[in-house]
Amino acid sequence: MTPAARLQAVIDLLTEIDETPRPADAVMSAYFRNRRYIGSKDRTAIAQMAYAILRRHARLGWWIERGGYERATPRARVLAYLLLEENRNAGVVLEMFSGGKFAPARLTDDELAMVGKLECHTMDHPDMPETVRVECPEWAEAAMRASLGDRFGVEMEKLLEAAPLDLRINPLKANQQSAIKALAKAQITAETTRWSPLGLRVKGRPPLGSVDAFKDGLVEIQDEGSQLVALAVAPKPGHQVVDFCAGAGGKTLAVAALMKNKGRVVACDVLDKRLKRAAERFRRAGLHNIEAHPLTSERDPWVKRHKRKFDRVLVDAPCSGTGTWRRNPDARWRQLGPGLEQLLPLQANILDSAARLVKPGGRLIYATCSMLHDENEAQVEAFLQTHHDFIVKPVAEVWAEEEAGAPPVEGPYLRLTPARHDTDGFFAAVLERRAEESVSEESVSDVGLEQGEVDPVELGKAIDA
Repeated sequence: MTPAARLQAVIDLLTEIDETPRPADAVMSAYFRNRRYIGSKDRTAIAQMAYAILRRHARLGWWIERGGYERATPRARVLAYLLLEENRNAGVVLEMFSGGKFAPARLTDDELAMVGKLECHTMDHPDMPETVRVECPEWAEAAMRASLGDRFGVEMEKLLEAAPLDLRINPLKANQQSAIKALAKAQITAETTRWSPLGLRVKGRPPLGSVDAFKDGLVEIQDEGSQLVALAVAPKPGHQVVDFCAGAGGKTLAVAALMKNKGRVVACDVLDKRLKRAAERFRRAGLHNIEAHPLTSERDPWVKRHKRKFDRVLVDAPCSGTGTWRRNPDARWRQLGPGLEQLLPLQANILDSAARLVKPGGRLIYATCSMLHDENEAQVEAFLQTHHDFIVKPVAEVWAEEEAGAPPVEGPYLRLTPARHDTDGFFAAVLERRAEESVSEESVSDVGLEQGEVDPVELGKAIDA
């Protein structure tokens, strides 16, 4: 493809992302799948530019408005990106927007005027508000500032970067060093991660799907922070474990592998399609101790029938996803699922119900990929106020038990941030049920949905859309 044809493809792709109520990565996959004629180098170049523009959504919009243009269309964003980020001059831009075969249409008078105003500028400007500069959407600003305090700026700036590519080794088939050697055979460079004893960080963005180490189940793609959440579960061989919101099964895989294929892991989710997609990952990893169980809701009768039967229950709750903005930059601006006003009661309901599964002496692990206090510490504190038979198990104690070295955080909870740990933003709390029986055998957990509560099935559909 010519450079001009690539630009038109970027405009087309951004248009599809804007018009399709699905995450950008899913839209991109479908876009390229339907255009097999686009070669691998062109696909890479198109995707990289599209993601770069998505990461600069607020800044480009600010400049476009400053340039007097009516609205930040995909075409306007591409124009502004070429001028401000790639420092192209107006003459080069005019040549690329030639109106020729496969090239973008010629510039309109309004576009020419905008080009004239933006030429010779860079992306930064002293008049640009901080929230625009760090790409913080209005809906999240107050909550992010309250949660991050004086680290708001540094954490938000780190979230502007592309996330690294991390792998988790499968301890049933490899260790870190043998996996590094296996990847090297495919000319892939990897090194051990800083915090996770099971992690590798890969250089670049190699196509892992065709690599033997991946196809044979030696490694799985998983952010280092997500690996640390699985380590916080601290499962033992022979344990009975539930992954209550298993999704595509990433943490399920990690937990089952830590159990050395012994014991039982039940992967639950309200969307059984997710569990079906996860089955292939389980098979590739050579794991036989996982069973899938779809739920009708978080108060499915299965939960009550298995009350106090499990050693570990992981609740990787649906959340705002603010900790994943490095890899999902469009999620800042496109609300494809429920908002915070719906997520907060849903998280509380899920945590309350899943707690019923924990046996005395067992542990409930509550986790999110959010950086917001209301979804994290506040949820745990509210839970403890009504569940007096649970206590917090500090992260340092869990790490000591697992002989996992120095814990990555201070304090009782696992709170990971991109700037401090170079992982996605994650939160996890380990809550241990006292060995003695609780004061009250029954609780509101055993009551069905009350009037005004959130239907988790409908929310699950929205999240998966």
